[in-house]
Amino acid sequence: MERKRVLVTGGAGFLGSHLCDRLIKEGYHVMAMDNLITGNLENIEHLFKLEQFEFYHHDVSKFVHVPGKLDYILHFASPASPIDYLKIPIQTLKVGSLGTHNLLGLAMAKGARMLIASTSEVYGDPLVHPQTEDYWGNVNPVGPRGCYDEAKRFQEAMTMAYHMHHGLETRIVRIFNTYGPRMRLDDGRVLPAFLSQALRGEPLSIFGDGSQTRSFCYVDDLVEGIYRLLLSDYHLPVNIGNPSEITIKEFAEEICKLTGVELNIEYQPLPTDDPQKRQPDISLAREVLGWEPQVDRAEGLRRTLEYFKEKVQVPAEKANA
Repeated sequence: MERKRVLVTGGAGFLGSHLCDRLIKEGYHVMAMDNLITGNLENIEHLFKLEQFEFYHHDVSKFVHVPGKLDYILHFASPASPIDYLKIPIQTLKVGSLGTHNLLGLAMAKGARMLIASTSEVYGDPLVHPQTEDYWGNVNPVGPRGCYDEAKRFQEAMTMAYHMHHGLETRIVRIFNTYGPRMRLDDGRVLPAFLSQALRGEPLSIFGDGSQTRSFCYVDDLVEGIYRLLLSDYHLPVNIGNPSEITIKEFAEEICKLTGVELNIEYQPLPTDDPQKRQPDISLAREVLGWEPQVDRAEGLRRTLEYFKEKVQVPAEKANA
């Protein structure tokens, strides 16, 4: 049988590269597309030798074309960390709007099913806890985070418009905090920041008083949920994340215990519009996809630490201590 062909935008990024791996494993011909602003070819270099893999260096905010048939598009191109999208807010808005429009047009032309990577950030600083898919959110459209939050909200609206108006096969995943190997050390999110700081023997930076909560999902679990959603018949948004909620201060304590360093916290001002609560209600994912996370945080952090140990440059006096 001829392999089904899938395009993964943002394919050289943290999540995109793991999706490429999974799709290759499942027997697909994978085309990864990335402009490499936040992606890294190291994440996919092991795939270049494979006949069933191609790479396109391209910005999806510009016209997108790939030759031949196309069965699926997974749109994961976007800066996903505040440190990135606050530096390039206009590009972030463009990849969520123009990029999504271009790819929906490609999906129409090819008769492909399209899955978009939305985010828990569509819920903003939520007034409903835990967050369910029918909650409309509490987002500041003109705040500094609006470039990312509203790009994703527009992306969902555009995707649903193509589904309802053109009958296009679409899927929407709302991704909650995800971690694992291939995260950028300098991407500014709490887990790579904490792990890098702990390994270097530096104080852990906590923004605010550390009482805000997050729910961390290991990347393999997330990819499994996305794959199930892609092949499902469900077209409305689905939360994929781990409902195990923890405060940032408790998380700092876990990281110090894992790395064997003494807890040393440096408190900094809380960024504008930073969500105080984040926990997915995954009842829908359980019901529609038969999915729930399998990797607990202790095991996921252990696997992630092994990756970070290879990447973090530890000062000589720390390494020899």
